[in-house]
Amino acid sequence: MLRRLGFSLSRRARTVLVLAGLLTLVAGGIGSGVFGHLKAGGLQDPAAPSAKAAELIDKEFGGTTGLVFLVHPRHGTVDSPAARNAGRDFTDRLTRRPGVDDIVSYWRTPNDTLKARDGRSALVLVRFGEDEEAAARHAGALIDEYVTNAAAGPGLRVRAGGPLGTNHDITAQVAKDLALAEGIAVPLTLLLLIIVFRGLVPALIPLAIGGAAILGTLAELRLLAGVTDVSVFALNLTTALGLGLAIDYGLLMVSRFREEMNSARSIRVAVVHTMATAGRTIVFSAATVIAALSALLVFPLYFLRSFAYAGIAVVATAALAALVIAPALLTVSGHRVAPADDGTRTRKARPGNGSGIWYRIARTVMRRPLITALPTAALLALAAAPLLGVHFGMPDERVLPGNSTSRSTAAALRTDFPGFSGDGTTEIVLTGPADRRRVADYRRTLSTLPGVIAVDTTPARRAAPQCPLHPQQVGEVRRLTVRSGYASASAEARQLVARIGAVAPPGHTTALVGGATAQVMDAQSAIAQRLPFVIAMIAVSTFVLLFLFTGSVIQPLRALALNTLGLGAILGVLVWIFQDGHFSSLLGFTPTPMDTAMTVLMSCILFGLSTDYEVFVLSRIKELHDQGLPPNQAVPKGLSRSGALVSAAAALLAVSLLAFTTSSVSFMQMFGLGSGLAVLLDATVVRGVLVPACLRLLGERAWYCPHWLRRLHAKFGPADG
Repeated sequence: MLRRLGFSLSRRARTVLVLAGLLTLVAGGIGSGVFGHLKAGGLQDPAAPSAKAAELIDKEFGGTTGLVFLVHPRHGTVDSPAARNAGRDFTDRLTRRPGVDDIVSYWRTPNDTLKARDGRSALVLVRFGEDEEAAARHAGALIDEYVTNAAAGPGLRVRAGGPLGTNHDITAQVAKDLALAEGIAVPLTLLLLIIVFRGLVPALIPLAIGGAAILGTLAELRLLAGVTDVSVFALNLTTALGLGLAIDYGLLMVSRFREEMNSARSIRVAVVHTMATAGRTIVFSAATVIAALSALLVFPLYFLRSFAYAGIAVVATAALAALVIAPALLTVSGHRVAPADDGTRTRKARPGNGSGIWYRIARTVMRRPLITALPTAALLALAAAPLLGVHFGMPDERVLPGNSTSRSTAAALRTDFPGFSGDGTTEIVLTGPADRRRVADYRRTLSTLPGVIAVDTTPARRAAPQCPLHPQQVGEVRRLTVRSGYASASAEARQLVARIGAVAPPGHTTALVGGATAQVMDAQSAIAQRLPFVIAMIAVSTFVLLFLFTGSVIQPLRALALNTLGLGAILGVLVWIFQDGHFSSLLGFTPTPMDTAMTVLMSCILFGLSTDYEVFVLSRIKELHDQGLPPNQAVPKGLSRSGALVSAAAALLAVSLLAFTTSSVSFMQMFGLGSGLAVLLDATVVRGVLVPACLRLLGERAWYCPHWLRRLHAKFGPADG
């Protein structure tokens, strides 16, 4: 099929390029409006008790405070006549803004909990009566006007915080960081491609594939955003993975095409053979990465599902572009990609040509496999050791730089407003019938729990009808707010939420425990419950695909073991850096527990990329093995042809990933640094040392397959190129 496709594309190359260009332009037009339709949340399980509690609080009690304005008079205290007038005017203007449902302001209803210890600042709390997306949009407009543009009034200086303020700052900072990362990665990648291929024309082929993949994925995300929630952070994966895989696939196609042209083939014949060999590798490579990213669809958090949407789309589009656009470009620009050899030039080492360095490395490793493999594996295991002390959490304002508005506001709330209930509170929503006496007993029990300062009750906006079967009980929804002195991200706050959940609810009610701490705990529980299935899903799909690719049951098991070892080492290094705080002053972040969602996301992506490089390396080794070469010859010769390709692809992909370390948001730094180091480690240490060592120790057993599975592979596996 790939041969026939290559032949057809080569015959109609110019027509294919025109149609591909038009489709890419249409996709770019559709995807251009995607930014306004993506969301910044997605870290909650919608089926969790905390999410249901939040929904009822919004419906029955007018919601919770989403945006906090910290207001400083430029002169005097908040009680001075000028400050009172300016504060009231600011409050009145906020009240008239679209989407604002309620305002609690120190200057409207004086309350000492809304005034700082020194009297130099006060709070204005804004609640929005709309869904998360609309509330975020209205909050962003208020922040832009009153904080960014300083339009609160001549006598006031305003900062914004709270959940919506933090989300606004994170989203805005990520957008800036993404533009900076792309500005660094794209020109540097183009320069490196020109150096690797020694020419501009072949360097443009991977960029053409990447452009088509990225624009196609943006169009897909725009369409998906119309029917489901999609996280704005999926754009980061779209650009990084789209450009990275385009480089991988472009390098593979161009290098194989050059190799075929060196065999004195015509351009059309070289394109057909390239499709039959490199094209088959791309199909399996894309399938393995898609299989790993598909596992993210299992999680209920749309933050993770969004990366599956973006990842699957960008991988599939990049593979399709490599199998359609690249052959057409190679046909049109064949001799500029692979200049004819006039006999006066010597062939220099390029990806796809035999690399003497990789050949010598493989031969050295295979002569002493245990001496080289055991210390290498021990070092990787040692790097993974910090995982034994890992702690997981969810992102809060600490992921932002210290000078960000929402982070400085959060710090001021904790130090200057000891009575403010914005932090260290747990919300409880009781649904179902219960008399007042039992509710009062429940409230007293909660107040005796360690760390509890007070338990407040809030009446619902409307009460349900009286229950006819229990005249002394009413079926209304009740809200209790448990106040403590604990920070919401602290271990003490988690213990308190667990103790609250262990208290039996009164009467026939159901207690839904909510609040920031409960939401984090529920999200982590949702991930943990599904994680074993996700791991099994990735392992089984990887095993099946590698079995179909190699015809061996040992090669997939070896690949799974090495991929896991390399992934564990990278995650251990990230724990050592971002949780334990090493290099925090250099990178400019605050150490926090590992971001649960980002760790799962990175694991799926990196496992898929490791399998991607495994397919690249095994494809050449398998070709030579199928030709009858013994392992001690097939492995070094295969690595000599694929090693330079894999190392070049990894270096170029690492550039686009490591560019994210320039971010000011710590979890984006973790993603960029971890992913960049992972592809470099995998392409050098794992593929260059551990793979040849294992294949030497296994010998012909590496290609073992039971007889009954051979028939299965013969039926469903790919035909030889």
